[in-house]
Formats: sequence, structure tokens, C-alpha cells
Amino acid sequence: MSDKEFRAAVEVRLLPEVLDPQGATIESGLKDLGFGIVSGVRAGKLIEFNVRAPNKDEAEAIVRQMAEKLLANPVIERFVVRVTQADSRSP
Repeated sequence: MSDKEFRAAVEVRLLPEVLDPQGATIESGLKDLGFGIVSGVRAGKLIEFNVRAPNKDEAEAIVRQMAEKLLANPVIERFVVRVTQADSRSP
């Protein structure tokens, strides 16, 4: 059986108790632009890529390992993994 191509997305965010200077800067900038209605801005990162695996469960397990080993710092960040079947338009 051949591997299938999946599209993976890893969303990484700082833990709630970790200060977020980037979020604070964004919030300040929005307020300076007249958007005083915002508060509690937190910034994160989204990492997307294709991965080959026999099935979706194995693809998710592989991507979770990638996140744990490199894509997120478990001391200060948490992550969410999403894996879907890749379509022919995926980069």
C-alpha cells in the first residue's frame, strides 16, 4: 500500500501565563489606530506543510512528533495539530 499525501497545520501559541510582547505591541498599535475596542491580543504562528503517510492517524502522529521536537517549545508554548487529505492544489 502506498503512502497518501496529507496537508498538515500546526498552530503554536504561547501558554496563557507567558508574557506576549508581540501581542502587546499589536494591541498597542491597534489602539493607536483608533481600535480601542481590542484587548487581550495574543500572537502565535501557523506552520503548514504536506506530509506523506499510510493514513491520517499516522500522519497526525508524525506531525505531533515534529511539533514536540522542533515546531513548538513545550516550556512556553502549546500547539494544535490539524491534518486533512491533501488536494491537488496544495503546495
